[in-house]
Amino acid sequence: MRSKSILSLQLARAFTVIAVVLSLGVSARASDQVLDWISVMNDTVVAGGTPPLVTGRVVAMVSSSVFDAVNGIQPRYQWLLVEPNAPKPASRRAAAIEAAYAMLARLYPLQAGSLTTTRNASLAALTGLESAKSIQNGIDWGDTVATTVFNIRSADGFTPRPPPFVGVLGFTSSPSSVGVWRPTPPQNAVGVNPQWASMTPWVILRPSQFRLPPPPALTSVEYAADFNEVKTMGALMGSGRNADQSALALFWAANTPLFWNRIAAQISAERHLTLAQNAHLFALMNVAMTDSSIACWDTKYRYVLWRPITAIRNGDLDNNPATDVDPNWQPFLDSHPVAADRGTPAHPEYPSAHASFSGAAAFILETAFGNNTAFNVTSDAYPGTRQFSSFSEALAEIADARVFGGIHYRTSCLRGNDLGRNVAAYVAAHAFLRKDDGRDDDRD
Repeated sequence: MRSKSILSLQLARAFTVIAVVLSLGVSARASDQVLDWISVMNDTVVAGGTPPLVTGRVVAMVSSSVFDAVNGIQPRYQWLLVEPNAPKPASRRAAAIEAAYAMLARLYPLQAGSLTTTRNASLAALTGLESAKSIQNGIDWGDTVATTVFNIRSADGFTPRPPPFVGVLGFTSSPSSVGVWRPTPPQNAVGVNPQWASMTPWVILRPSQFRLPPPPALTSVEYAADFNEVKTMGALMGSGRNADQSALALFWAANTPLFWNRIAAQISAERHLTLAQNAHLFALMNVAMTDSSIACWDTKYRYVLWRPITAIRNGDLDNNPATDVDPNWQPFLDSHPVAADRGTPAHPEYPSAHASFSGAAAFILETAFGNNTAFNVTSDAYPGTRQFSSFSEALAEIADARVFGGIHYRTSCLRGNDLGRNVAAYVAAHAFLRKDDGRDDDRD
């Protein structure tokens, strides 16, 4: 991707840059370019309608590019995919801007125009803060890093897409189909991205490295407890939910990685993290989340457990005396108008992807800030703000949300959370490690 010269940028925008910058909400002296572009990334993902699973790949590609770009100029940590080799002098701020922009423009070509306008305004805000040569070198280095990361991850197995996965569709009358996933109403969509189960991880050694044990047997007490809880609390009609429990189920039916990027950005701003610290934090968190999703998909497509809507409508087939059939049962998220397009996800039930993503993110943020960190969060699916006094409190509510939405069993949420935390612990112990050089992160 060709970089524009700083001289041309200055001449073209000499009389309009201040208005453009302010109209985009970017301060003339931006507080932190990493945080600015995490916000741009979030908006781009929402505008692109990217589903949560694919969003995990996007945020990892963007934030790892920003990290290797910033770190490649003044190495504070071990590099991830691109070895430090930046020209000197080079602006870390410009490198962060360009790395994020270059990756997003590749991933969202239909938004390239608006992204370019935002990128130009972000770069123009650096004028007078750093030399033109340093800014240009930063741009060139950021573009090099993003190109390298994009090329490496383009071979990760995300494409080409495999044939449609339909589980036991067509064999549902067979006794062996009991307990096995098949497309679910109302959309009856094929399984989402089964190739994710064998995709190349970022840091963990293989997708199966943290594979969970099998889900509770259909005839077990544990399964009956899960079944009956979601049947009661997750039903569209006649449930045991109160108003807040219904609201939180809708609130969390949104894009999971973006929740955690907003949470991390809020806490980072409150704690006044430096540019390098932010580049490190977001790359570590987003890569951990994405590796946890790969591990989650490995487990999902290994055990292929049916969803609650299938289980409850076929409750007479599971040979469990503590479960009852309800052929007309409807899950809350499948049929509620606010969540009509966010109902039962089209992939096997065990474990919860939302819990896996969230467990990984919470582990990284707990390690950085401590569990008892207060924060609030907004949703891209439901209005309002929810407040928490700790990460563990949020994780507990997320588990409730998936059960109350009628799409997950409690065990799948708890084990998904553990899976995410275990993956994140491995990522944190094996990547993005601090170099023992004692240098100051704030030095430019």
